[in-house]
Amino acid sequence: MAKDSSKFWTVFSLVSALGAAALAKQSLDKLWKVITGKQPPENPADPDVDIWEAVSWAIASGVAVGIARMLAQRKAAAYYARTTGHLPPELQRDGQEA
Repeated sequence: MAKDSSKFWTVFSLVSALGAAALAKQSLDKLWKVITGKQPPENPADPDVDIWEAVSWAIASGVAVGIARMLAQRKAAAYYARTTGHLPPELQRDGQEA
């Protein structure tokens, strides 16, 4: 059963993280347009994109997506724990029962 719950957790965690990342990206795109009046850079590595705009976009998008993924995975782990009675296998500390 541990193998099955490990596979379930892997898929559940991945889906929640991807969904959160997509939502964060959409929200950040809209926020960027409101703040700057421009569309976010499609490719920050493009030399035609101003370096400070590229750096700002990289920082903002990295932070937003990273935080969204972490929060989604924490919520998913809490749901998993409520449902199964224990943390996902990958999050169990040494000495915890599975």
